[in-house]
Amino acid sequence: MIPRFGLVIVGDEILSGKRADKHFSKVIELLSAHGLSLSYSEYVGDDPARITATLRRAFESGDVLFSCGGIGATPDDHTRQCAAAALARPLCLHPRAAELIRERMQDVAREQGEPFEPDRHDNVHRLQMGHFPEGAEIIPNPYNKIPGFTCRGAGAGTVHFVPGFPVMAWPMIEWVLDQHYAAFFNTAPQIEQSVLVFGAMEAALTPLMERIEQAHPGVRVFSLPSVDHPQYGRHIELGVKGAASVVPEAWADLKAGLHDFGANLGPELVRKL
Repeated sequence: MIPRFGLVIVGDEILSGKRADKHFSKVIELLSAHGLSLSYSEYVGDDPARITATLRRAFESGDVLFSCGGIGATPDDHTRQCAAAALARPLCLHPRAAELIRERMQDVAREQGEPFEPDRHDNVHRLQMGHFPEGAEIIPNPYNKIPGFTCRGAGAGTVHFVPGFPVMAWPMIEWVLDQHYAAFFNTAPQIEQSVLVFGAMEAALTPLMERIEQAHPGVRVFSLPSVDHPQYGRHIELGVKGAASVVPEAWADLKAGLHDFGANLGPELVRKL
């Protein structure tokens, strides 16, 4: 079965509006490029109890989640600790993470023309970024070598933890998809077909929508009303979405029902999901 993909975005700066989230749309783009889709998303502030509860649900879900943000080593970074608490596992320094972090520190010292001092307080503290829940797997970071990590829960849920910085997070998510989920790429292409309906109310179209879903298992019917579209004004975008193998029949049935209804139809739209 194709796994359900979810997204958790961590950080007070997102919820306060200091920074605009860019991960949501990008993760949808990365998944859809491989014929996959995002099932749900959640924003969580820097509250350890809420982060832990969110991750505990994720590990018990059986789903695949990407968690963006909060894996640094400053006082407001809690994600690593919360992941350990959600899994009831200790945090420990991952040997390969330690190697990569030291490599990064050496690179920075070389760039600045300074000697590398591994025992200096700030360098020792940077190793905190390599403390992951016991049993974690490394996610390589091509930007600055500081890795992310993957944990798998007893409930078959898997969470891939990456930094909040898009320049790091996005290639790391692509790597995860390529390494772990390539077998699911484009195995069940999803499409969406819809039409603009003018002069109708959603309530009047609901019986038709319900009939289409009942008659075509695996297809979802949707309606998206608009009241102030700059080109089409008030209208309803009505359509069906699902596997490319079953949508065409449902779409033909929906179109026939709309004609029987006497609906005033506008442009038709087709989109790969």
